[in-house]
Amino acid sequence: MSLVTGIGGVFFKSRNPPDLARWYREVLDMPTDPGSASWAFPWRDASGEPGYTVWGVFRASTSYFGNNGQIFMINLRVSDLDAALTRLRAAGAQVDDRIETTEEGRFGWFYDPDGRRVELWEPAPIK
Repeated sequence: MSLVTGIGGVFFKSRNPPDLARWYREVLDMPTDPGSASWAFPWRDASGEPGYTVWGVFRASTSYFGNNGQIFMINLRVSDLDAALTRLRAAGAQVDDRIETTEEGRFGWFYDPDGRRVELWEPAPIK
């Protein structure tokens, strides 16, 4: 059995964590806590054990990540890629025109207000 069963958390820096968290809550309906810039997504593994994935927004001045120049991209699973991209465009987000379709599903990309490229994934239907 693998020790890694999913994404435990995604953490990144922002000039204004509360504003960025509010943007994600308003534009993509992410279940953020209005009093915090971090939140958790609950899930259950194959055996039914509960878990969660943490999304944490840190102040730009944090030294928690070590290398201040660290760059990464996150992947967000969506139920309807076209609707998500439409909503992002309506909110004024920069959205890539390209959509990639693979055996795993459909992928699209956008840039959040901090200029961070984010990947969206609509999983392929389970056969």
